[in-house]
Formats: sequence, C-alpha cells, structure tokens
Amino acid sequence: MKPIIFIAAIALLATAPARSQPLVDPNKVAPEYREAAEKRRAEQLRQRECALKADLEKVLPRDRTAFLNQCLETMAAKH
Repeated sequence: MKPIIFIAAIALLATAPARSQPLVDPNKVAPEYREAAEKRRAEQLRQRECALKADLEKVLPRDRTAFLNQCLETMAAKH
C-alpha cells in the first residue's frame, strides 16, 4: 500500500498546476496581427475586472455567468 501512496504523491508533485490564460502581449505578435491582439487584450482585461467584481461581491457559482454577462454588457455600453 505504501508504494502506491508514494507513487501517487510523486505524480501529484510532478504535475504543473492549471493556470488561467495569460494576457495577450500585442508586442510579441506579428505586426499584421497586432490590432487583433490589442482588442483581445482589452477584452481579457474587461473579463478579469468583471471576475474580480464577482469575487468581491461573493456571487454564487450558479449566478456567476449571468453576473459576468451583465457586467460585460454594462462595460460595453459605457464605451
């Protein structure tokens, strides 16, 4: 039984933790794709801001999608 636990512990330590999608860096893409990268980065920042608001307001997981959609719509209306 101990070898199985040891192998499982090694396997857990060897795997990399799951990370969120990194922000797009417009300076690291080809010039013809820079405008699209800038738009994607702006969208990612808006999504992160809304996710932070949801965390601060302690939105329940079942209501999170609706909250995020409403937040993103509100932000789009402001611009």
